[in-house]
Amino acid sequence: MLIALIRKPHSRASFARRLCATSLALMALAPLARAETAAPLPPRVADALAQAVSPEAIAEYRYRLQQYQAARAEFDRDAEAYWNAIAERRRIRNAKRRAGDQVSVEDYVLAQPPVYTGPKRPVDPEPKQPPSERKTIPVVADFLKAAADYYQFAPQRPAAEVDFKRAYARVARAMGLTREQAVRVYAFETGGNGDHDMQSGLSKSRPGSRAISTAIGYNQLLTTNTLVLLAEKGHHIVKALNDRAATLSGPQRAALERKIAVVKRMVAFARSIPGNWSEHEKLGRTPQGWGVHALVLDIDVGPLLQTHKLLTSVIFARQKGYMAPLTAAELEMMNLTGDGTGLDMVTMPQAMREVVPTSNFFQRSGYERNPVAIRHNTVAKLLAVTDARMDANSNNPGARELAAAF
Repeated sequence: MLIALIRKPHSRASFARRLCATSLALMALAPLARAETAAPLPPRVADALAQAVSPEAIAEYRYRLQQYQAARAEFDRDAEAYWNAIAERRRIRNAKRRAGDQVSVEDYVLAQPPVYTGPKRPVDPEPKQPPSERKTIPVVADFLKAAADYYQFAPQRPAAEVDFKRAYARVARAMGLTREQAVRVYAFETGGNGDHDMQSGLSKSRPGSRAISTAIGYNQLLTTNTLVLLAEKGHHIVKALNDRAATLSGPQRAALERKIAVVKRMVAFARSIPGNWSEHEKLGRTPQGWGVHALVLDIDVGPLLQTHKLLTSVIFARQKGYMAPLTAAELEMMNLTGDGTGLDMVTMPQAMREVVPTSNFFQRSGYERNPVAIRHNTVAKLLAVTDARMDANSNNPGARELAAAF
């Protein structure tokens, strides 16, 4: 399924990371995903295999490797020139916007990126040591354990999934998101069937599936998203919780006040470092950061985090003078690519959308790992496929249930 595009470098994860994710309903409390690695070959077996490879096969491999390396070097020279031009045009556009000047189609690279068409890298016939173990990605069970260990906190989970959807709809509506925006973004991010604890890469229908990121929830927040949102919007979240507590009494109020005290500690933790994406990303790799991420699962705090994640893009567009209502696809572009990059696409006239390549909004490494942006290689095509996926997934049971909650 289509997911992840780009993320803004200062406050969102890269577009490429999320595009790899599969939007399927995920197992709650799945065990820690670990990579399996083959055991090293015994020395005698490795020696025997090496002796079995003929000198002719080794010579053929080395010749083909030289051919590949020469072709790849030529491609890389062309690609470097192209991506340098992309970066230069981006600087020009940013400078124009700062000066209040109009951006034109000439401020984008209009050619598509070069494509490597040379020979494939040949397979080495000689045995090698197995690859090192891949990095472990924490899952919901790890977030819950970290929350208990570091904050003595367990998120309040819904008795039924519809309860979380109702809480999310209530918060989103009160804060100014439309039903179309919330439901269609949910449909895009989760495939239209995601639960509040859905994690990217894990699926109930695929035993043995592995987490591919820490993204969880209706809007697929990463650990870094949660930390950045608490650092930037923590005072709003605490105020909303205090306002709710004021309407309660007895044990319910006492329980919410204990939760508020935990949230305040987590906000302080999120603000303990410089307010930029890369530093919060490092913090999000620590068990203490995992514990903060468990807030996304809480029926009181999770909807606030999910809503603020989208609302920041709506507010950014208004602050920049774009007062037209954002379509769900446009909001998703800002949500995934970052507010500045997303607004660049949103404010682009349709005629420009038809001709401006999506590569203008990527770094090279992200683009080359992004089959959706490569296949749908103009702004118009990328928005169209996003809308189409939203249309299809909005008919799934989870999306219909969320729509009814509004």
